Amino acid sequence: MEAGSDQAKRERPTQVAEPFIESRWRSDAMDGTQGRPGKREVDLYVRTYMTLLESSGAVAVSSLEPAHLTAASSLHAGAAEEAPDMSAFLYSAQRIPACMIHVRHVVLGQSHRAFRQAGLNDLEEWEAVSAPGRRRRWHFDGWETLAAYIASASDLDDLIPSIVAYQLEWNKLHRLIEADPSLKTTIDGLVAGAIPDSAERDRIGEQLSIAPSDWARLQVVWGTEVWSNLGKIAADRKRIDLRMLGGTYLGYARSTRGWWRPVNLMLMDGRMVDRPIYFVSSNTHSVVNVLSGVAPRRKDSLTGFIRETKHPELLPELEKLEAGATRSSWDNLLYFAARHFFHGAQRSAERQERQREEEAQGIHHFEPTGAVDVGIQVIELAKLDPASFDSRLEGFDPRGSDALIVNINYPLGLTAYHIMSQIGVATDQIRGIYILGKAATLNGRIGDIMMANVVYDEHSGNTYWFDNIFDYEVVSPWLLFGAALDNQKAVTVKGTFLQNQGYLDFYYRENYTVVEMEAGPYLSAIYEDVFLERHPTDQAINLTPLARHLDLGIIHYASDTPYTRAQTLGARGLSYYGMDSTYASTIAILRRIFALEADLMGNNGASIPESNRLAQTRSGHRG
Repeated sequence: MEAGSDQAKRERPTQVAEPFIESRWRSDAMDGTQGRPGKREVDLYVRTYMTLLESSGAVAVSSLEPAHLTAASSLHAGAAEEAPDMSAFLYSAQRIPACMIHVRHVVLGQSHRAFRQAGLNDLEEWEAVSAPGRRRRWHFDGWETLAAYIASASDLDDLIPSIVAYQLEWNKLHRLIEADPSLKTTIDGLVAGAIPDSAERDRIGEQLSIAPSDWARLQVVWGTEVWSNLGKIAADRKRIDLRMLGGTYLGYARSTRGWWRPVNLMLMDGRMVDRPIYFVSSNTHSVVNVLSGVAPRRKDSLTGFIRETKHPELLPELEKLEAGATRSSWDNLLYFAARHFFHGAQRSAERQERQREEEAQGIHHFEPTGAVDVGIQVIELAKLDPASFDSRLEGFDPRGSDALIVNINYPLGLTAYHIMSQIGVATDQIRGIYILGKAATLNGRIGDIMMANVVYDEHSGNTYWFDNIFDYEVVSPWLLFGAALDNQKAVTVKGTFLQNQGYLDFYYRENYTVVEMEAGPYLSAIYEDVFLERHPTDQAINLTPLARHLDLGIIHYASDTPYTRAQTLGARGLSYYGMDSTYASTIAILRRIFALEADLMGNNGASIPESNRLAQTRSGHRG
């Protein structure tokens, strides 16, 4: 990494003797002594499942339920109530495969070798399954065992509470059905093929103590399986057990090395190992969409597809755009439609054609095959065609550059640390690091963009200060529906279920309004690629000197509002309107990269819009 120069290594980051946040955690309000759960209860929950998973045998999920209830997660606020907490149930159901309906045994491992040593020699022959709300490699034996690959400790912090919440809410529904013989008879009839009218559907939701909106959402999520699934809930309590197949800290590093190996081979074969790199952690659709022109070239096909499918969000938006009745972006509409258009087995020819178009422009895709389920793209700036760019990139021409963009799907928690460390080992030519991800907001609305320059990391206990290259002025021109909030303070938490009201109140009082999962691990890895030691713990660290050596920008868009239980991705998605914040951020990142390259090339015929020159001056960037 260029930031790892001798000069940078000699410079020490400012460290404050007393940890910035840890000292405040010791207050009575946060340790639960004033009558409400706080950090102590969450820490107890984490220690409980981590120690139990050290057992060589299976652990019953029911043994984790008391600690889960004591932690009083803000995402599972109704855990101790008799009525089902459908917000928590749906949130969990979106983050574990649908086959969990059948599962009794969950096996967790870091590698195929670990599964093989445990006797699961045919694991790769099991059905590959997925969850809509979480990227992870899963395999289902078709009967009652689910295997999951674990890429970092954050996978455990994410997965275990989700499974516990799922079982708790399943068993609430089971008890309600068991206590109402008429309801069980009705469900048995529906499982056998009876067709309910709307009144009977509504009555079933009432008997299950489910609010009408949640009942409608559950039917959408389960679709045609709603009655068979309720039949399984009626038949028996859920009794899941968990087994962790050993695992080591270095095992995560080995998994990440295997994840990067195909990219490294391509760079070596193409003699691109020593090329400058801009690292982007975002997703594998937005960057490619705005650079390749694939969607705009298919405008007629995509608008026809919207009309044919009568998409409930896109069709009204299309009609408004055609009538000139909205400020929305035509490009964003086409990008969102393309995600659906290219999906499905019947679109294989279209997907192959899209891949050929992208490869012709130097866009290379790498699908993950190991425990780290994170897609990778390598983009050669010299092969891009500016005529295909999104209109918001007009005026930029990076074809004289030898730099690469390495773009990945944003990882989960500590996986970010392992990924950034691996890429830092693989190259010392990183010019910029740009992080774009989802976050909960304590002071904004879903769809808002938040840019922090202070991050407290729960994993390391460190508080990091840094110069965030992004601010209101470089993002707001491309944002239509939300607000752009800069100078924010973020906290990197261990898991979405691992906060309670005491946690959130404390953060809010300390002006930490962005709750996310990746920034802290990324900053810890960056620290280790700049200084001659491993990142410290429980320190306040000023990383602003990095601005002289490395371009660093972090953007989050709000996907959850924890203070309002209904406003989570389990209850509603970002949908089409989430595209606005995603693409505004993506445009800001690419304009920054292109402006830096134009500056390094001495412009070479490429124009730098005035807004970007002002951004460079304001940030103090020195090339």
